[in-house]
Amino acid sequence: MTAVQAPQAEGTTYLELSQEGGGAHKFYEVTVTGTTVLVRYGRIGADGQRQSSTFPTPEKARAAAAKKIGEKVRKGYAPAVRGQRAARSVTRRQVTSAPSTARSTAPVLWRFRTGASAFGIHVDEDRCWVGNQKGDVYTLGHDGEVLAHYSLPDGVKCLVADDFWIYAGCDDGQVYDLSAKVPFAAYTIAEDVDIFWLDIHEGVLDVSDRNGGLTVIDHEEEFQWSRSSVGDSGWMVRADDHAVYHGHSRGVTAYAADGTGQLWHTETLGNVLFGWQEHDAVYAGTGRRVVQRLAKDTGRVEATYSCDAPVYSCATSPDGHYVFAGDSSSSVYCFAADGTRLWKLGTGGGSALSMQYHDEKLYLVSTDGSLACVDASEAAISAAQSGTVPVAQDIKLAAALPTYAPPSSPAAVATVTAVPASGAGVVVECVQEGGRMRVHVVSDGYEPTWNVQFPRAIRQPGARYVVDALHSSSNGFYRVRGEIRRLV
Repeated sequence: MTAVQAPQAEGTTYLELSQEGGGAHKFYEVTVTGTTVLVRYGRIGADGQRQSSTFPTPEKARAAAAKKIGEKVRKGYAPAVRGQRAARSVTRRQVTSAPSTARSTAPVLWRFRTGASAFGIHVDEDRCWVGNQKGDVYTLGHDGEVLAHYSLPDGVKCLVADDFWIYAGCDDGQVYDLSAKVPFAAYTIAEDVDIFWLDIHEGVLDVSDRNGGLTVIDHEEEFQWSRSSVGDSGWMVRADDHAVYHGHSRGVTAYAADGTGQLWHTETLGNVLFGWQEHDAVYAGTGRRVVQRLAKDTGRVEATYSCDAPVYSCATSPDGHYVFAGDSSSSVYCFAADGTRLWKLGTGGGSALSMQYHDEKLYLVSTDGSLACVDASEAAISAAQSGTVPVAQDIKLAAALPTYAPPSSPAAVATVTAVPASGAGVVVECVQEGGRMRVHVVSDGYEPTWNVQFPRAIRQPGARYVVDALHSSSNGFYRVRGEIRRLV
């Protein structure tokens, strides 16, 4: 074991742990400045996460730093020079996109170009979200008006919703909550997990990875359970109250939501490249040019929807009345529930990497980085099949579009000097509990023992914050809604 010099009155100790064969590849840095200890950690090559602690005396600060360093050295970390070891590459989905063989083009109402290939999409009653591989997330109205821009540190793999919270899973191993005014890292995924896809249900995060692993963690980033499926390349994970549905190169495997065991496994026609769920069924799009509907209770294949090229994405209208698919040849399909193909049309802008149906509109994000709104009403599709399509509106960015980025330190958070009047905000406080820093509610009317899902980058012992609102989860914790401000 390499000896590490104890922290001096002022100084920085930088450690790395890098294992061969795709194991851990991370750093840990401790800086002592007077009575303050700043810890920075994360994947090698990334800026990482920060935690700051203040102690009564410089001596106690140095002792706390030495303890942290000793714990890491015992786990295999060793002194290193920052920048000498390259960052480990992140697996980005390799896709090709050929021109569509459809004779007609889909009736695209509007198209917004983000500037980079886009996988992330979410559409709800209020707005549309798109996230691309540059880390840009945009929100738009259903009419195409661009409302806001979030700038995240790395490429967006997917956007998922949990009730009215929106989360972006990124290549930096963070899952960002985009529901508040300023995004924050709500979950940090282990550095040695190469994320392919994720889903969140009732605050529980399900992560599917390159090796076919499935990892489940709770709202405080604490490990719950994991499984290794029989296949690799887990491009599908969907969850509900009863199960987690994991799609990979060998089909779809369902596990009990509490991790007690496997419920069923079904081999699909080809490797799974995308997944969708409705109340009673999950849908798997595969490399063998089909979408298959599987019953959630048994895994039985109930219907097969045949396309003409590998399926990159799929979605349904409510209860699976219509089934949609996007292939590698820039085509989009619609099927009846029984598998009958109703139409095939060209997207007019690359292959759809993800999609969602809402209120007779089909929203697509594609290889050319576009978010497109397709009129999926029967009248519009009938007109498109005869060659009549609207002129798509090309959406432009507003000149003064607000941009929001995650706070990197406590100093980046806005402050207030007084507790708000009743009903105008909720006060929460950072507390040390069982060796970890938790956040509990101070304001009356809330359960004081419940934890609050809160940005780790801005937690400080004893610090108080004002949030616009808190909402309870059935799992016994609170989630933040609205702006977060430091109470000073």
